[in-house]
Amino acid sequence: MYDLHAHSTASDGTLTPAELVRAATASGIRTLALTDHDSVAGLPEAAAAAADQGLRLVPGVELSVTWESRTIHVVGLNIAPDHPDLNEGMRRLQAVRARRAEEIGHRLEKKGIPGTFEIASALAGAGMVTRTHFARALVQLGHAASVRDVFDKFLAQGKPGHVPTVWAEMATAVGWIVGAGGVPVLAHPQRYKMTGSWIRRLTGDFKAAGGQAVEVISGNAALSDIQTNTALARRFELLASVGSDYHGPEQVWLKLGKIPPLPDGLAPVWTRWETER
Repeated sequence: MYDLHAHSTASDGTLTPAELVRAATASGIRTLALTDHDSVAGLPEAAAAAADQGLRLVPGVELSVTWESRTIHVVGLNIAPDHPDLNEGMRRLQAVRARRAEEIGHRLEKKGIPGTFEIASALAGAGMVTRTHFARALVQLGHAASVRDVFDKFLAQGKPGHVPTVWAEMATAVGWIVGAGGVPVLAHPQRYKMTGSWIRRLTGDFKAAGGQAVEVISGNAALSDIQTNTALARRFELLASVGSDYHGPEQVWLKLGKIPPLPDGLAPVWTRWETER
C-alpha cells in the first residue's frame, strides 16, 4: 500500500517522523512519503525508522505556491533533499512562514487574545510555527471546540487572524522539485473550493509549468472528488498519486492505511521511480 502525502512534527503534524513511520507500518503501508510543509528536516529521522521497520520511504516535501492570489500546494516526490536550489527555496518559504506567524499572533492579540504566538511556538517545538499550531493554541485556550472551528472563526479569509501571504510562483516551485530530481504533484485539487473551470485552469497551468502528476485520491475524499480528479489526470495526461494528508491521530475522521486503490487506467506516479531502480 502506498501513502504519498503525510506530515510530521517537522511541520504541522503531531507525530515525530519516527512515530509516523511506525504508525504507517502498523497500518499496512509499505511505501510512505514524508511531505512536510516547506521542509525536509524530518527526513533523516524518518529514513532511519523506515530502515528499521522495513518500509520504503520516499523523500518528499509539500511546497507552498501562490497562483491567481490563491494558496496552492505542490508535493514533490522522490526528491534529493540536499539539492541547493530546493533548500534555498525552502529557506525563503520558511522565512515567509515565520513572518506570518508573528503577524497572526499580533492580530489575535489586538482582538483580545494574547499569548497565542508563544503557545503556538511551544507546540511547534523545533519545527516551524504553522496556522495549525495557532489553531491548537486557540482550542487549548478555550476559544474553539476544534481545530476546524478555529480555521472557520479565526484564520480563514476575512477573520481576525487571517494574514494574506505571498508564496512561491508555480513555475518556480515546480522547478525546484524537478531540479532536485523529483516529481511535482498537484496536491488535493478539490480542497481549493474552486469551480470546475477554475480547477481545470489551475491544472492546465500546473502542467504548463512542468507539473507531472495530480493527487487523484487524497485523505477520505468523496467518490465524486476521486472521479473529478481522475478526469483531470486523463485530460492533462498526468500521473496519478495517492496520499492521506495525515497529520496525526487527532484527525479521528482520517486513518492511515485506508486509502482506496487508484481507478483503472491511470498511470501511478510511483512507476516514475520504481522503473528507475
